[in-house]
Amino acid sequence: MKKLLFLTILNFSVLMSFAQKSVILDAFTKYSIDPSILEMETKERPKDYMFDYKYTTITGNKESVTLAKYDPSKPEEERWTVISVKGKAAGASDIKAFRKNHSKPPVTARTDENTYKIEKENAESLVISYKQDAASLPAEASFMKDCRIYMTINLKTKRMEKLQSLNEKPLKIKIFNAEKLDLVVKYTYDEQEKRYFTESEDLNLIVKFLGQLAPMETISEYSNYKKI
Repeated sequence: MKKLLFLTILNFSVLMSFAQKSVILDAFTKYSIDPSILEMETKERPKDYMFDYKYTTITGNKESVTLAKYDPSKPEEERWTVISVKGKAAGASDIKAFRKNHSKPPVTARTDENTYKIEKENAESLVISYKQDAASLPAEASFMKDCRIYMTINLKTKRMEKLQSLNEKPLKIKIFNAEKLDLVVKYTYDEQEKRYFTESEDLNLIVKFLGQLAPMETISEYSNYKKI
């Protein structure tokens, strides 16, 4: 009896997942949008391209800008070359800290297909949303299970323009309690290379620190992609 109940629940879950995704796919068919933009690989940073990188951190009234280059053809510990920090040549400690903070690969996770929604549909754009499968998130990014991701698709170009992640409840991020998480990732599509490239990532956080709300922002800008 328990086995029958389990199979019934499982089948219902699969049907609901298919139904949710089919609504999105129907909209894609209607507008001649390539459904591959739903795949994880489409949104990942390319592994076989070098690029220039500008990293800006803003905390209160303090701003710091780091310029760097990334070359995946080099040994792993040397792939990041730090050019300058706050307008000055990067020192050994700057390079070590930057490489440590940027050495981990970007977080990837499966989509929970039960959560697909169409949020907005007009003459200019189609906005769909979804959540990530909690079980597929690494421990350090488990807080993302409480965020919803919004994908904006330009209906003139039929291309994805941006992904925006917004928290649906307060988050615990390492030692911080975050009241707000707003991450906007913008993309550009290269017709010659037939792929998406990340253009920028703008992360806004409001965290509680010593009982006070503190805004924090980091902006990553990518340019001059070249295949190795």
